[in-house]
Amino acid sequence: MNENEPFIRFDWIANNVDEIGQRLSEHVLMVVASVLIGFVVSFGLALVARRFPRSYGSILAVTGTIYAIPSLALFVLLIPLTGLSVTTGVVALVLYTLLILFRNIVTALEGVPPDVIEAANGMGYGPAQRFWRVELPIALPIVVAGLRIATVTTIGLVTITTFIGLGGLGYLIINSGTRRFFPTSIYVGVLLCVLLAVLADIGLLWLQRRLTPWAQARQG
Repeated sequence: MNENEPFIRFDWIANNVDEIGQRLSEHVLMVVASVLIGFVVSFGLALVARRFPRSYGSILAVTGTIYAIPSLALFVLLIPLTGLSVTTGVVALVLYTLLILFRNIVTALEGVPPDVIEAANGMGYGPAQRFWRVELPIALPIVVAGLRIATVTTIGLVTITTFIGLGGLGYLIINSGTRRFFPTSIYVGVLLCVLLAVLADIGLLWLQRRLTPWAQARQG
């Protein structure tokens, strides 16, 4: 870096708006795909653990072990199976969401008051109807809280996928920034990651409040 070079090159930002937008779009797509798939898988695992309580410990141990694997090491383990592709990045990111989402969903469902379940049974609700119309709505705030944590975590992890040739904001931070000693690219990538995490968290919080207006009324 030239000592006389400005702290931030606004001209570079203006000339590379298209590429910055492309990297941001790649980042968002990987986050959305990973979190959605991870949520579906975690929800299924939570239902299994609820139906067969003894499986909870095993599922938690497996997801916890996966979560403890360093991200680059997990990418390396997946490359022989899925190659240097977006699939490798998404699969790894999905695996990292499982512990957070699975544990939160199970905790949320177990937190439904027994008297509410008894009241639903007394109203003639079957198991499936009781789950979708009574238990899940009550558990929703905790479920969304886990979703918020998983989303923000994934936004940060996506930057690492640039090491296996993928795009996203990690390309700006590592390829254009660190490897080329160009701080402006690093600042842009980091700032966009932070803004994306903040906006995602606010958006999910808004969604939670829209889906559970009774919870807000009770708090008020």
